[in-house]
Amino acid sequence: MGLLLNLTRVSQAHLAGKVAIVTGGGAGIGRAIALRYGEHGAKVAVADVNAETARAVAESVGPGALAVQCDVSMPADVDRLFGTTVERFGTVDVLVNNAGLVSTERHFLEADEAWWERIQRVNLWGVFHCSLRAARIMAAKRSGVIICLSSGGATKAHRGNVAYDAAKGGIEAMVRGMALDLGPYGVRVCGLVPGSIDTQGMDPATKARRGETVPLRHVGEAADLAGPAVFLASADAAYVTGTMLVVDGGLLAQQRSPQVDIFPLSKYPNLPSK
Repeated sequence: MGLLLNLTRVSQAHLAGKVAIVTGGGAGIGRAIALRYGEHGAKVAVADVNAETARAVAESVGPGALAVQCDVSMPADVDRLFGTTVERFGTVDVLVNNAGLVSTERHFLEADEAWWERIQRVNLWGVFHCSLRAARIMAAKRSGVIICLSSGGATKAHRGNVAYDAAKGGIEAMVRGMALDLGPYGVRVCGLVPGSIDTQGMDPATKARRGETVPLRHVGEAADLAGPAVFLASADAAYVTGTMLVVDGGLLAQQRSPQVDIFPLSKYPNLPSK
């Protein structure tokens, strides 16, 4: 029994002693990652544009967690985030670039520069601001991990989301480029690609309808990204860099949705469950 308990403690300490910043950590995927990092022994700085939600998540992570109000599109805010984190914890080992605007829908014919610039400043420039500051700390000590949240929109298009998809495509290009530039300094750069994830509480009918398109037949939850984020930040991924880990229930693997495929689900074998 004692051995079992010891093994359980080891399995829950993949990030023991590591200092992690999670941007957009006040809700959704960022919150799930921050909480899981805390469970795995990390010292977590929860950064969010909403100070109250950042503080609430930090309290849930544990008494040693830090909450910082931060708009990642503002370099001064990012400077304060990293300065406060280093002052409290001494360094930064892991950066999760999760902050971003998601309610960005607008048809391209109705686009304007203000709409385009706002999305790029938060979703793409924010990744640049945070990654640059993290990279300088990590490269100096020859270790660290930068994880960037992307989207299926980086490689496949969403209707009415040209600006959002352009930013996510830029993020994936940044992951590859930063991995090459920072690899010689012992810094890994990876990405996570969420699929259809329920981060704000979808109504049951919408959730069921969206799930019909996913090969695993259900919409994902924010917590589904937390385990992969732990893996990428841990020593288990020590030889993983410059790549994207897709967490989407198989959504991007299919050429057509099951509703319009030439071999519909109605032709699948009807196997009894055990």
